[in-house]
Amino acid sequence: MWVWQLALAVGFGIGSAVIPVMNAEAYVLVGGGSGALDPVVAAIGVSVGQTIGKVAMFLAVRYRPGYAKKVAREPKPVDLGTRRGRFIQWNRGVSKRLLDAMSDRRWGIPVTLLSASVGIPPLYGVALIGGASRMGVVTFGLSTLVGRLARFITLALGVGLF
Repeated sequence: MWVWQLALAVGFGIGSAVIPVMNAEAYVLVGGGSGALDPVVAAIGVSVGQTIGKVAMFLAVRYRPGYAKKVAREPKPVDLGTRRGRFIQWNRGVSKRLLDAMSDRRWGIPVTLLSASVGIPPLYGVALIGGASRMGVVTFGLSTLVGRLARFITLALGVGLF
């Protein structure tokens, strides 16, 4: 029975990694809380599925057409006198800092672990920016798996108490 639960959880995890409205936390909490699923099996399956989905996103950015030939170009200037212009400028700065952090060996793994376990910064964005960085795919995948396992097993054990 647990094999089917694991397979369904992996499938849901892959879907929830790519489609943000599919909530993996709710899957673990509701499935485990209702007694329909073993919460730990669901947590492990969703963690593996989410890791597969995020690595696929990482690789999609890394190997998109034209990535290797990308030439550095200046971004379009924005009007800093408007709210929209200030937001665009702020967003560019945050993205550049995150890309630099993901490319650095000292910060890439901690940023990914923090994102995968706590959700700050969101793992969806980290996977996309990680694909554009110099971070290795194995490093990204393992740190995502460890962070997701920590997150979902903690949720599953919390559900298991009730």
